Amino acid sequence: MCCPSPISVAMSTEADAVGQTFDILERKKPSDLTLEHWIASWEKQQIGFHLNEVHEMLKRHLDVMLNGRKQIRIFFPLCGKAVDMKWLADQGHTIVGVEISEIAIKQFFTEQNLSYIQEPVPGIPDAEIYKTPEGHITLFRGNIFDFSSSVAGQFDGIWDRGSLQPLNTSDRQRYSKLMITLMAKGCRYLLDTYVCTKTDFDGLPPKISESETRDLFGHACNIHLLDSTDKLTGKQKLFGLEGFIEEVHLITLKSD
Repeated sequence: MCCPSPISVAMSTEADAVGQTFDILERKKPSDLTLEHWIASWEKQQIGFHLNEVHEMLKRHLDVMLNGRKQIRIFFPLCGKAVDMKWLADQGHTIVGVEISEIAIKQFFTEQNLSYIQEPVPGIPDAEIYKTPEGHITLFRGNIFDFSSSVAGQFDGIWDRGSLQPLNTSDRQRYSKLMITLMAKGCRYLLDTYVCTKTDFDGLPPKISESETRDLFGHACNIHLLDSTDKLTGKQKLFGLEGFIEEVHLITLKSD
């Protein structure tokens, strides 16, 4: 999950998704980003953040995550109906995601032509598991902060596309602590975020910086900037931005 656009159909390209996302979210405030907000976005199909293609940065840096390994367990926080999950499962990897919206999860299985089994999550009221019969893809419907390694173990890789970014600043520390507990020995975590270059910008997506990323993860993890690409569009220039930078960091445990 990332931040929604006002249009009612999924965007087909990353450039379109970035432009439409910023256009609507600049007009909101961080306090608007409640669980109810995300559930309503899926109900209304205001999901301009969704990509119909595998994310460019994931394809570009997948080898860094895999690090020569095959058939690893990969975690997708706030996964929506990301097509990346099926793409990686088709390569032999085991996928686990967490998503608050039942609509998003059911659309994923329907659109990917996958059958699924639906089960309750032991010990977590109102949460559910949706998984393929062979278990290659398992999606948990529920609050990300109710999820833990005791529910599904730890992971060899994490693809975090826009999941940290839309969280309220007060929730980011809690989120980073959770992510660290989900990292198995040797885990390689790819964190994809956007950095806007306007010092007085206080809209959405909430600002995140290299220094904040290091504050969130640096006490327990090594952090390496893999990619920094300007995705500035004409619409964003209207808000006074001089740059809208997509960054990908590789995060690994210091204890490895």
